[in-house]
Amino acid sequence: MNYKETLVLLREQNKLTQQNVASILNISKKTYNHYETQENIIPIKHLEILCNHFNISIDYFLGLSNNINYKNSSNVDKIKAGIRLKEFRKENKLTQKELASILNTTFSSIAWNEKGRNLIATPFLYTICKKYNISADYLLGRTNEPKYLK
Repeated sequence: MNYKETLVLLREQNKLTQQNVASILNISKKTYNHYETQENIIPIKHLEILCNHFNISIDYFLGLSNNINYKNSSNVDKIKAGIRLKEFRKENKLTQKELASILNTTFSSIAWNEKGRNLIATPFLYTICKKYNISADYLLGRTNEPKYLK
């Protein structure tokens, strides 16, 4: 997952400082700097704020697609994201334990994601989308189309 160039480019194209973007996210400049350098992975909640602010898709931000944005895009929906993660897993004939193994996490973590109690972590989302060519925006409930990326 390499989004740091996109993050820097978006900030510079919009003539924003790191402090400006940190303020948008309601975090410290230091925390934001760690996102830009990818010392810390940006969590879904901050990714969503940035994508909404810059009017771009999560797929574009993560380098999964050249589609800058999708029509009828909405906010991340934890319940819908859980349902879609479960549907994805079943379509690919994976158990929670098998998906957890692919993602190097616990099956209970997958269960909590599928129940809509927690959002999937950014690196896990990226791994699924990259490996199975599925849209992050779709999985997170932000859009209904496209489901799969070309």
